[in-house]
Amino acid sequence: MQSRTQTLAPALTLFPTLKPPHKTLAFHQTLVLILTFFAYASFHASRKPPSIVKSVLGPEIQSNSTRIAPESGWAPFDGPQGTHRLGELDLAFLSSYSIGMYFAGHLGDRIDLRLFLVFGMMGSGAFTIVLGLGYWLNVHWLGFFVGVQAVCGLFQSIGWPCVVAVVGNWFGKDKRGLIMGVWNSHTSVGNVIGSVVASGVLEFGWGWSFLVPGVLVIVVGMVVFMFLVVSPEDLGLGLELESPAMEIEMNVDAEKVESEEAGLLERERPDTLDAIGFLEAWRLPGVAPFAFCLFFSKLVAYTFLYWLPFYIRHTAVAGVHLSHKASGILSTIFDIGGVFGGILAGYISDMIDARAVTSILFLLLSIPALVFYRVYGSLSMFANIGLMFLSGLLVNGPYSLITTAVATDLGTQSSVRGNSRALATVTAIIDGTGSVGAALGPLLAGYISTRGWNSVFFMLILATFCASLFLIHVARTEIKEKLKDSKWSWDSISSN
Repeated sequence: MQSRTQTLAPALTLFPTLKPPHKTLAFHQTLVLILTFFAYASFHASRKPPSIVKSVLGPEIQSNSTRIAPESGWAPFDGPQGTHRLGELDLAFLSSYSIGMYFAGHLGDRIDLRLFLVFGMMGSGAFTIVLGLGYWLNVHWLGFFVGVQAVCGLFQSIGWPCVVAVVGNWFGKDKRGLIMGVWNSHTSVGNVIGSVVASGVLEFGWGWSFLVPGVLVIVVGMVVFMFLVVSPEDLGLGLELESPAMEIEMNVDAEKVESEEAGLLERERPDTLDAIGFLEAWRLPGVAPFAFCLFFSKLVAYTFLYWLPFYIRHTAVAGVHLSHKASGILSTIFDIGGVFGGILAGYISDMIDARAVTSILFLLLSIPALVFYRVYGSLSMFANIGLMFLSGLLVNGPYSLITTAVATDLGTQSSVRGNSRALATVTAIIDGTGSVGAALGPLLAGYISTRGWNSVFFMLILATFCASLFLIHVARTEIKEKLKDSKWSWDSISSN
C-alpha cells in the first residue's frame, strides 16, 4: 500500500517555498493553528450580523409613550410579532446548523478535510451575501429570510468538525487544554470582528452588515485552500503517537519500524482504520454527558450571541438608551470576556487535569454573574462593562473547553485505539447536540422577552444549572482518580 507520506498536500504544491525540507514541525503546527483560527473566526464573524441588525429590523422601541428608535422596522419583522419572527429566523439557521453538524462530522472523517472546509466557507460567504441582498432588492417575504438562513446554517455546520479534526491531527494531549483554549478564542474574536464590522457599516443600510462579513469568509477560504495541510503525515513529518506502544519512525519515502510492536501499530494506524460509526461514537465514555452539558451551555452562549445587542438597545444604561451602533460595539465586551474565559478554563483544566471539574466550577460561578449583570448592569456604564465581561468569561469558559479540548480528548481516547478518524464524528456529536440547544435558546428568548427580560435571564440561569448537573458523575470520577493517585503517591513515599 502506498504511504500517505509519499505525496505532498495539494495546498503546498502551489507554494514550493513551504515544502517540508525548509520548515520544521513546529512551523507547520503554528501555521495550522493560525489558518484554522482565522477560518473559524470568519465563520463566526458572518454569524454576528443577524444580532446586530435585529434592532433595525425589529419593532420600534417605546419608552414613556416616546419613540426611541423611529427608524426601526423592516417588514415582516416590524409588527407586534416582530421579536417572535426574529427568534424564528435564528431557529432556521441554528436548527439546520445542528442537523448539518451530524452529517458534516460523518463526512469529515471520510473525505478531504481541506476541500470540505473550503466548500463550507465559500457556501457560507455566498449565502450571507444573498441575505444582505434582501435590503437592496427590497425583500419583505419571511420565507426568503428563513430559507437563506437555513441553507447558510448547513454550510456553517461544516466548519467546526473540520477545524477541530485538523488541529487534533497536529497536536498531542500535552497542554491541549491551554493550546485549544487560546486557539478557541477564534469564536469570540470572530464575534468581535463581526460586531465591529456589521455595526460600522450599519449606517449605510443593513444589507452592508451581511455583505462585508460574507466577502470576508470567502477571502479567508481562498487562503485556507492554498495553505492548509490536514495532517503531518501529508508532509512526511512524524508526530509522536499517544500510545503505550513503541514510537513509529517515519520519513517522506517510507515508514520504517524498529520492532514487532511498532509494526503492529503500523498496520493499525488511524489512516487504515475504518471511520467510527455514529451510534458507536455516542457510546464512547464521556461523550453523552458532555454533549448534553453543551446543549445547555450553548443555549446560554448563543442566546447572548443573538440577542445581547438587542437587549442592550432596549435597556437603558445609566438612564440612557444607546444607539444601534453603540449597542453592537458594546456587546463585544461579552466576547472579549469569552476570550479570557476559554484560555483560563483551558489552563486550569490542564493544571488539575480535570475537564469536568473545571467546567462545573465555571458554570456554577456564572449563575451569580448573570444575576448581577441583570440587576446591576444598568446602573452605570462601568458596571455594565465589568459585569458583562465577567459573564462572558464564565459563560464561554466551559463552552470553549468542551467544544475543543474535551471533544478532542474523547475523540482520541484509548477505547478507539487512537483512531483519528473518530475525531470529527465525536466533535460533531458533541457540538451538534450543543447546537440544538443553541437553536432553542434564541427562539425562546424571542418569545419570552415579550414577558420581560427577567424571564429571559431566569431561563438562562436554569439552563446553566442543568448543564452542571450532567457533569456531576464525570466530575466525581475525576476527583476519585485524583484522590487515588495522590494516595498511591503518598504510600510510595511512605514506603521509601
